[in-house]
This record gives sequence, structure tokens and C-alpha cells, in this order.
Amino acid sequence: MDLNDPAGLTNPVAAAATPLPDGLDHAALENDGPKAFGDRMGTPAANEKVLWKGRPAIGLLARTAFHAHKLGFYMAALAVIAVAIGNETAAIVAAGLGVVLVALLYALAWASARSTLYILTDTRLIMRIGMAIETRINVPLKQVTAANLRLHGKSGFGDIAFDLAGERMLGVALLWPHVRPWHYARPQPMLRAVPEAASLAQLIAATRAQYGAIARNLTEIKEATPASGHTEPQVAGSSGRIAPSRHLGDAGLEGAPA
Repeated sequence: MDLNDPAGLTNPVAAAATPLPDGLDHAALENDGPKAFGDRMGTPAANEKVLWKGRPAIGLLARTAFHAHKLGFYMAALAVIAVAIGNETAAIVAAGLGVVLVALLYALAWASARSTLYILTDTRLIMRIGMAIETRINVPLKQVTAANLRLHGKSGFGDIAFDLAGERMLGVALLWPHVRPWHYARPQPMLRAVPEAASLAQLIAATRAQYGAIARNLTEIKEATPASGHTEPQVAGSSGRIAPSRHLGDAGLEGAPA
């Protein structure tokens, strides 16, 4: 999928002329998820057009960010091994701990999703996040140099990670779990487990096109550790070849605890 061509156009620049959906009511943002109480970093300005809002799906967030199923299978395997060697007490303990662990991870995923609200406007992406300490992240769209999409099966849910230009970077600890794994040198904010992820990625690309085309998205986000910790983004040049990304000349991300 080419995010520069969301409507099947052959010219990526034409995406800038693609009509965007009608905006959402600003007041509705204060009744859905964590509130920003008018803070400029978490609240769209009156002249901003709100295109989309959403939050992670709890079950998918538990499986992908908190790895609840992997840890559950691990504890189940320990219980099976204990039964195989005739240690029923150890099997019961392992099974019980597995149930408690999975329940705890799902509870954390519920708390994370409940305390999260993603907002896309015509100029930026706002992330209201934070279970213990509420944080508001402001991602200017002109700083986005690549949008990387990963779909989870045929459900339509997926993750969208953003490669960014600029010098001011946020830490992994501040963003987690809304951050792409294994990218520590230059953390990539990520929308986790959002519905209709492919359509949302296309909307982001069409909105971002007002500042120029972004790199083609990856059809699958690889979670293996990169060799250098970060891969420099690339954008398509007018000749169709891949050209180095350009510095977009802005200070970059903003984010702070509420």
C-alpha cells in the first residue's frame, strides 16, 4: 500500500487535493476519554479541524503491547511440564499464577486504553496518554516523514508508527506503550490497536500531503531489534527513486506531563 496515493491516484501530490472528511465537534473530545481542560498541547484550537478520534482496543492491546497471551502460554507450558514429571503441586501453582498474571495484564491494558485518547486534526496528532501520570503529546504532521502500518489479521485493527524529523525527541518511558518497539535512539510514537487502521493511515497521509509527500508505508512493522536502533526515513523523489529525507525545519515533538 502506498500512503501517498490513498485514493488510487498515480500522482502523490494530488493527495493534497483529496477532500477530507467533515470535522468532529470539539466539545465531544472532552466527553470521551482523558480530558485536557483546555491545555493547548492536548486540546485542538478553535481553527483546527478534528478529523478523527479513537483509542486502543483492550483485547488487542493486551496481546500486542502487554504480551498477555505469550506469558499465559508460557505459564501453561510450565504447568504441563510439571504434570509430565509428576509434580501436581507445581502444576497447580503454575496454572494459578498464569491465570493471575493474564488477568493482571488485561487489567493494565484496560487501564491504558481507558486513559488514552488519540486525536487527529488537520495540522497535528494529539495523544492524551498515561495511566499514572497523564501526558499530552503533540506531533505536528509536518514532522512526520514516514507512517508505518501493521495490520493484525483481517479484523481491520492495526498499529501506525511515525518516523519523525526534528531534534526534540520524547523518551520511550514517556510514550510507552504507545511507542514502536526496539526504537530507543529515536522513539517512534505509535497508535496502538486502532480500528480501521488502513483507512486511518490513508487519512493521515492525505492530511500530511499539504506539507509534501511522505514515505511509502511498510506493510508490516518488524519488531526485531534494528542493527543501529533506528532506520533513517526516506521519501519518494519526483523521479520515482528513493531520495534521502529532508529536514522539515521545525523544533519537533512536544510533550509533557499534565
